[in-house]
Amino acid sequence: MNSSNTAGSLVRALELAADRTATHIALGTKQTRREVRERLNEVVNWLIMGLENKTHESAPVPPVIAREYVSTLKVNFLSELAATPDLNANEVVRTLIKLDEAEDAWRRTDRGKFISRLTGADCADAVVAIAHDIRSPLCSILLLVDALRRAERSSPNPIRDRQLGLIYGAAFGLSTTVSNLIGAARGDDLVQGQPMLFSISETMHSVSAIVQPMCEEKGIPLGIEFPEHDVRLGHAAGIQQSLLNLASNALRYTDAGSVAMGCSELSPDRVEFWVEDTGPGVPDEVLERLCYGFPPEGVKLRFSSAGLGLAIVRTLVEAMGGTLQVDTGTEGTRFSFVLSLPTM
Repeated sequence: MNSSNTAGSLVRALELAADRTATHIALGTKQTRREVRERLNEVVNWLIMGLENKTHESAPVPPVIAREYVSTLKVNFLSELAATPDLNANEVVRTLIKLDEAEDAWRRTDRGKFISRLTGADCADAVVAIAHDIRSPLCSILLLVDALRRAERSSPNPIRDRQLGLIYGAAFGLSTTVSNLIGAARGDDLVQGQPMLFSISETMHSVSAIVQPMCEEKGIPLGIEFPEHDVRLGHAAGIQQSLLNLASNALRYTDAGSVAMGCSELSPDRVEFWVEDTGPGVPDEVLERLCYGFPPEGVKLRFSSAGLGLAIVRTLVEAMGGTLQVDTGTEGTRFSFVLSLPTM
């Protein structure tokens, strides 16, 4: 096939590929097919200009559109080429190189560089760095609101106290999400160091102190049960983070009744930590995937849309040698895990 015939075939292949790409992207976004097609026209027209310009003089720079537009267009273009016989190989390769240039144009933008950093080999480090930047001011907000709430007790103002409680609850929820994000990005570093002696009662009191404003705001009492033997050998930070995630999750989804957490002795060296509530139960179809990555699409019951909190608890518990268990029904849910914690 001569050069002019090849150019015509390539143009037709590009137009058909753009049609298929517009339909595909529109189905997965809130954009209309027409809107996507108009954006794709920028690349298609630029490619056609390249096919018509054989001198390479004053070649226009590639348009900048989202990388997924160009990559999907390239896949569909190759699919169309497979059904087009007797093409000039040089023209095909030249067009594919131009598509690569269009992708590179997006990567060179600030947004492209930022997303490349989040999706590249060092993405975990980037996520942790960003999350730390978010968590620092949130921690300051929590400390300031807690100080204001304590000061309010000398001259009570129910409306103002409720407003401070709402601010605290929102900031605490964001702080927990950010901490979970950091934990998920770090992966195996969730439980660090060797087991050390710690007080179970102090650990549980620390959790209670953090979630207490949430309890007061919702009017939900938090019951606590302690073991007979308090000082044990284990990973206090991992246990505290697990109980904190479970307790805050229980309070978030319990509107009436109570929430309780405790530690029950099963044997001299084995204990069971648990958090139970009187909130709505977890449907069977959700229970299977509850603690394993992202929840089913559209499910918002009992956990965040990202599903990080309980996934982090599961990872922490397994790193400490236990397994997260869930018992649920129409009148509440109980999360628990058993750990080997020798007494000293």
